[in-house]
Amino acid sequence: MTSIVLADDEVLLRTALAALLPLEGDITVLAEAQDGQTAVEATLRHRPDVLVIDLEMPGVDGLGAVAQIRRARPEQVVLMLTRHARPGVLRKALKLGVQGFVSKSAEPAHITSVIATLHSGRRWIDPEVSALAVIDDCPLTDRELDVLRETGSGYSVADIAGRLHLAQGTVRNYLSNAMQKTQTHTRHEAARYAREHDWL
Repeated sequence: MTSIVLADDEVLLRTALAALLPLEGDITVLAEAQDGQTAVEATLRHRPDVLVIDLEMPGVDGLGAVAQIRRARPEQVVLMLTRHARPGVLRKALKLGVQGFVSKSAEPAHITSVIATLHSGRRWIDPEVSALAVIDDCPLTDRELDVLRETGSGYSVADIAGRLHLAQGTVRNYLSNAMQKTQTHTRHEAARYAREHDWL
């Protein structure tokens, strides 16, 4: 029997999976979470074999939740559900140690088999997810993407410096490089450009 915590902000999908996954295999749903912060709390409380978490959620997103969980529970096995895996997001998730990626449109039977695969110590990335992620034409470095991601969230240069533990001058340099590479005039335009090209 494999225990899971299921985190997804789409109520219909989450409740359907919570009902269907145990029917498809030896799965026990210990808890459901509707956002990233609740996912963190539920995972640390229940210690599931596998955390099944949506990438895009309000507040703390899937990556943010996994980063928090990893700090407290580095051995936690994670399966991420996604609609469209952007190359930068996939890279970041793999760096965080996410073991599996499955499309949200996958059949419950497939998700169940991937949960079993991860629980046995192996990895799994759906072919359609990896195909999308391999097409990587992003000229920006990981650090440039980090500052653009914070810019897109509305933070000032000083805030970004504090959040990423960088000097303000370093943040300005990253933003300047990003603006040159995207041929934009402001950091907000650069962040928008990166998002439109699925780099963030």
